[in-house]
Parts: sequence; C-alpha cells; structure tokens
Amino acid sequence: MTRIKQLLTMALLLAVATTMSAQDKLFTLEDLNFGGTNYRRMLPKNMWLTWWGEQLMYQDAEEGGSIDAKGNRKVLFTLEEINKITADNGITFHSAMNASYPYPDQSLVLLDNGTERVLYDFKKKSVAWRQDSKGQLYADWNKVSRAVAYVSDDQLYVTDGQGQTCHISDDGSREIVYGQSVHRNEFGIEKGTFWSPDGQRLAFYRMDQSMVTDYPQVNIFPRTATYEPDKYPMAGMTSHEVTVGVYDTATHKTIYLKTPSSEETGEACYFTNIAWSPDAKTIYMFELNRAQNDCRLVAYNAVTGERLGELYREVSDRYVEPLHPISFLPWDNTKFVMQSQKDGYNHLYLFDTKGRELRQLTAGPWVVTDVLGFNQKGKSIIYISNEKDPLQRNIYSVNVANGKRTLLDKGIGAVQSAQLSAAGEQVVDKYSAPDIPRNIEVIATAKGKGYQLLAAEDPWKGYQQPLFECGSIKAADGVTDLYYRMVKPADFDPAKKYPTVVYVYGGPHAHNVEASWHWYSRSWETYMAQKGYVLFILDNRGSEDRGRDFEQATFHRLGQVEMQDQMKGVEFLKSLPYVDADRLGVHGWSYGGFMTISLMTHYPDVFKVGVAGGPVIDWKWYEVMYGERYMGTPESNPEGYATCSLIPQAKNLKGKLQIIVGYNDPTVVPQHALSFLDACVKAGTQPDFFAYPGEEHNMRGHASVHLHERITQYFEDYLK
Repeated sequence: MTRIKQLLTMALLLAVATTMSAQDKLFTLEDLNFGGTNYRRMLPKNMWLTWWGEQLMYQDAEEGGSIDAKGNRKVLFTLEEINKITADNGITFHSAMNASYPYPDQSLVLLDNGTERVLYDFKKKSVAWRQDSKGQLYADWNKVSRAVAYVSDDQLYVTDGQGQTCHISDDGSREIVYGQSVHRNEFGIEKGTFWSPDGQRLAFYRMDQSMVTDYPQVNIFPRTATYEPDKYPMAGMTSHEVTVGVYDTATHKTIYLKTPSSEETGEACYFTNIAWSPDAKTIYMFELNRAQNDCRLVAYNAVTGERLGELYREVSDRYVEPLHPISFLPWDNTKFVMQSQKDGYNHLYLFDTKGRELRQLTAGPWVVTDVLGFNQKGKSIIYISNEKDPLQRNIYSVNVANGKRTLLDKGIGAVQSAQLSAAGEQVVDKYSAPDIPRNIEVIATAKGKGYQLLAAEDPWKGYQQPLFECGSIKAADGVTDLYYRMVKPADFDPAKKYPTVVYVYGGPHAHNVEASWHWYSRSWETYMAQKGYVLFILDNRGSEDRGRDFEQATFHRLGQVEMQDQMKGVEFLKSLPYVDADRLGVHGWSYGGFMTISLMTHYPDVFKVGVAGGPVIDWKWYEVMYGERYMGTPESNPEGYATCSLIPQAKNLKGKLQIIVGYNDPTVVPQHALSFLDACVKAGTQPDFFAYPGEEHNMRGHASVHLHERITQYFEDYLK
C-alpha cells in the first residue's frame, strides 16, 4: 500500500471513528438546563432582528445595521464609535441587542445602558439626543415627546425631553404603589404607565395595598434573619384598591379617573387594558367586578376624569377575562378592534366609538392567539391563530372591510412567532416545527410572498437524541380530543418494559404540546429519556387555546376534571406493551405540583413516585385574582374548596413523594407545602421535602441545574 493510500485509509478510519464517537455523545444537565454552562450553544441558531420603518435591521452585541433579502448586512453603527462620543461623561454602552428605531423617517437608533439613554444618528455619526436613565425602574419612554416615566424610591417621576423632572407622587411606599403592574399581573397587565399617543399625558396605576394582609417572608442570609413580608391578598380576604391617574406634562397637574370605588360597589373592582384614543382626549379600559363575571368597556375624559359612558358589557355564569386593550384602526379614528371569546373562542370584533358592534372579523372553532398589528395600506389586521390545527400557529391577515382572511405563511404544521414592520407591509416570521429547529422568513403581508433568512441546523446533531412523538386520545367526556407528547429513549426497544414519568401542568393559560421543535418538549425530558425513561405529557381540559368551554370545564372544581383526563392518559399508557405499569411516576411544578400531589393521593396505587414543585395545596391560601376567578371565594364555594383541598388527602399517600419549594416563594407561598407536611405528620404518611433558600417560585441560575439533578435522582432512586 502506497503512503498516500495509507494516509487516505487512516483518514477514513479516523472519520468513521469520529462519527461514531460523535453519535455516542450524551447530554448533560449543563447542556440542557437554562442555568447550565453549555445551554446556549445547544439552542438553534437565531437572528436578532427589528424594523426601521419597512427596512429590516439586525442587532449584534457590538453593532447594528440593515440586512437585505439575500442576508447581506450593512453596518450602520458600532458601539465603539458611540462610546468614543459618550466617553466625556464616562458612559459606556456594552450591548446593541436592545437597539430600536423609533422614527421610520429618521436615521436615529435608541440605546439605553441603564445609565444614559441616547438617540444616535447613524448617518451623521453623532449623538442627536441624550437623557439620564440611571436608577429608573419600570421606565416607560415616549418617542413623540421623548419624556420618560419611571419609579425611584417608590415615587413616580416624569422627565421630559428637555431633561426637566417632575414628581408625580410623594406618598409612594410598599403600601402605596405607583406606576407598576397591579392586580398581581392578572388580566394581561404587564406594566403600570401608559403614554398618550402625543406623549403629553401619562395614565398610571396607583395601588393602595395598606389594607392587604402581609405574608411573613424571612430573609435568612443576614447574621440574624430579617422579616421581609409580601403583601398577599388571599382568596376571600381584603384586596387592594386601584385608581388610575392622568398626569399632564403641560400643566404639571394630575387628575384621577372617576372610577367606581369599593365604597360605591361594596367590593374592589379590577381596571385593566388601558388604551388611549388617537386624539389623546379619551381613555378606554375594561372594568371587572370582583367575581369576574361582569366586564364593561368604559370611556373616560382624560382631561377631567369624568366617566363618558359604557361601550360594551359582557357577563357570564362563570367568568369573563379581558386580556387585551382595544386597538384603533390607523386609518379611521372612529373605529376600534376588540378581542373577546363571547362566542366561545377568542376572536376579533369591529366597534365604533359609540359602542356599536359593526361586525365580527374572525369566526370559527379556533382561537386568535396574537394580534401583530395593521397593514395600513391594505387596511387589514395581521394576526396569529390556530385555525388550521389546534397544535399549529399560523399568520393570517383579515380585511377589515369585507372580512376576507388570507394565510400569509406556508401553512405547514409549525408554530410561528412574528414581528410586524411599522406600516405592516412586512413581517418577520420565526417558526419551528417538530423536525425544524428554527427558520426565519420575511413575508410581504399584501401578497404572502417572501424570502428566507435562516434555516438553522440541528444543534443536537451528533448526540443520542430521543424519539419525539405526538398523538391524541379522548378526554374523560368521551368526546373531546386531547393531545399528548411522548419522549422515548434513543435506543427504544418496544419489546422492553420502561419506567414512565407523566409530566403535568394542567392549569389555565398554559399548554405543553404543540407543533414546534420536538413537539415543544422540555429539555429535562430528553435527559430522562437518555437515562432510560419514557415521558408522557398530556394537555387536559382546562389548558389554553382550545376555546372558552374547554378551559372553563374546571370552574369551581380545580383539579377534578384535570385528574380524570390525566387518568385517561394513564389508561392509554397501560395499553402500551412497553410501559411498565408498576413503575409509573408523575412530576409537575406550580399548578403541576398541585396536580402531582392530587394524582399521588387520589390514585395512590397507580403512581409509585412523584416530585411536586411549588405546589398549591389548598386554594384558600392562593391569591385573590387568580383564585377567585376559578374557584370563587371559600364562602361562596365551600364545597368546591373542600373537594379540591389536598390537606384531607395526606392520609392517602403511599408512594414516594418529594415536595420542593423556593423558601421565599411569593406566588405559591410556603404555607401550602408546610401545611401539607403537617397533615402528613398527623396522618403518619412520609413525604420528602427540600427547600431552596432565597429562591422564589422558580429556581434561577445554577440553582435550576441543581434542582433538576435532584428531581432526576429521586426517580433514579425510587422508580427505576
């Protein structure tokens, strides 16, 4: 054999050996967990994109610029050039990932490093405007007036575009809260300040929670532990009271909307989804009674605070849940679009400012999941829905005048997320499918045609990947389709018997199965499959995006219908020859923790091992807004609260159960888990318990890796 042939043979053997070695690579939790050191490199390749008018822009750590249909980039600014200009103030910008382009007709990019906010002119290569941003919490900047509203030391401030700062409040404290999200982030509330379109007036929340009971949290890290309580209104107890103020930057005066008070109604009201009229003279918002079954869209005079009238009312024998503000048509200030599931599914409706419903814009047994905005030229709405399939998310446009719907993406079985350009003529579509990690396309909303910017490779290539499957079974009602995901070991052998773990959430406003990469599988499932387990995940009735009746099937009896459906999943598992029915486990967090203990104690001979994280134990210890929506109050629904409580079920525990909590959880307070432990002591049952000091409802950073190691080891010790 010649030397060249020897080298070629050796190279071939080396390549084969390398390939075999690569295919044998196993995952670690450092690879798969978001707190792990290798997690980011295991994610599909991505691009960070935004819009400058109708021009697509890219964002990198050190620079920003434009990108064309072929993916060619043109650098428009770098942090190095900006930092040379701002160095006189000792200001340094470290990332361009938060860059935005607020003016479609001006070459200005907005950057904020938490110390200074600047508008940089990337054509003139100069800083056009700058504003101090140090210490500004919950900052809300308006591009028209360039004023910013923010909170500092519990007080609300506004700094105008010229740098003049005004005090909006002087009595702010942990009990009187300004400019922040209220009602515990329910009803779609994510912020507490709302600028008028012209940037001259600021609507803001003021929340008085002085009457709300403290939950006694403790910080154990000082030499002597300190008392750091949370305001926590439990179901049926006294709640906070919210009012809405309006600050005028011209007069420096504040008025309050004359909303119903608890003294007038006899109960607290919820105010949500604040929206401004295009002329900045009127504020619209949804008002909800405490029982959450009577919802009204009300208009207020933004100058005087006077109530102008009720435009819409929706009542229910269960609950109404407004989640989205109204949106005015950009081409007609007298009409707006409202979202409602009054016909059983979340759809779009066209109204005028007199409160007349002009037409229903979308209809059918499917859900509008997101409204992206408007195509102003085409006078259409761009939205995402699951019209094609409950597991898909596709992008559509609907013509406001005639209701004609047009599918804009390729319509494949995938899940789309999208960002609309300023005038709505283009949309960036990021999507994944069960076998597609991530694709990015740009679509013209008028014609539905576009181009591809990215087709990400499989970042798990070379690893032993599990088998991901999806299917459906019938719910306990014998009629409703429920969708499941199953994850099997890479070397799955149908002739073997496998220990199987049911992962469950089961509650409202969440789902676990969809047509995205790996059928939306959690990375921990891959880790468990690698260790020889089968994983089963089922979206029971009560979960989201299947319509009003599907989600409200659990009303006043949380956990009951969900358990019935999950046990139908168990019946299905037991019918499979490769599932070891004597080695069934269950795991879930939060609502899933509640479901885990529910299943362990109601079906003690079915589940051998369970791990419940942050579990709700009794809904009377959960907070007002969420708890009362689904359960009513302990006084109005005593039978439901008694049925759903897990305290009486502690005596039924047979299998191995580990309960894990964040020691300072402000969402599902530790009283839940501790009370269950007390009930187990009295009943003589033996759960295990672990707490993460200083952690809240979900473990952060590397504590998450530790958590999932602990969960995994528990199943390894007792289920395998």
